[in-house]
Amino acid sequence: MGGKILKRFVPMVAIDVATKQEAIDLFDKLMVKPQPIVKIGMELYYGLGQVIVKEAKKRGFKVFLDLKLYDIPNTVHRAMAAIGRLGIDFTTIHAAGGSEMLIAGLAGLEEGAKEAGVKPAKLLAITQLTSIDEKILHEQQHVDLSLIESVQSYARLAEKVGLAGVVCSAHEIKAIREVTGDDFLCVTPGIRPTHAIKDDQKRVVTPAQARIDGSNAIVVGRPITQSFDPVAAYQEVQKAFLNEEEEK
Repeated sequence: MGGKILKRFVPMVAIDVATKQEAIDLFDKLMVKPQPIVKIGMELYYGLGQVIVKEAKKRGFKVFLDLKLYDIPNTVHRAMAAIGRLGIDFTTIHAAGGSEMLIAGLAGLEEGAKEAGVKPAKLLAITQLTSIDEKILHEQQHVDLSLIESVQSYARLAEKVGLAGVVCSAHEIKAIREVTGDDFLCVTPGIRPTHAIKDDQKRVVTPAQARIDGSNAIVVGRPITQSFDPVAAYQEVQKAFLNEEEEK
């Protein structure tokens, strides 16, 4: 990283709930300063569509629309154009789809944003899901590379074709930095405060450790959204990740 101070974003909160009202309730609770970035995933978007994105944007939130596109290049291009028109801030695509699909997705995203007169979202490549471990990689996916080597390969490909960054485990950031430039973003899910359970995540770190490891942005869901006090939980995560006390 050459000692460069990396850009860090406020924490991203995964709004992984089943209904519009549950999502709106969380949006309204999280109307704090600075506002988190809200991550809208498959469950909400497939159930409600663009309306939930508009509800978030109406409240001033930046939106990470995490749909993990993976299909033939033409289909991905057309889907990304539709996403680009929404004026969201981050979205995702699977690096495993290959360079042609990644290039088509990026072009579609930029075209859609241009049509709508909005700034294009930052396109992030999915490397390996944080639910994947070495056993699954080798025994079920039949990949000969190690998990770290697989992630490095995908990150290198994503940067080569012009994507903004990757979604990866914080455990892999150092390895990704070895093969990509300083401005390449590492967005890390699998974040759990010290007191939180792992749930179905196999590779997890705390917000503070993600900061130390060099994460540009962290994604936190259940430890915030299922907390008795989501605002307090979010502020705890924000403080740990941004390290505000040391930076004053």
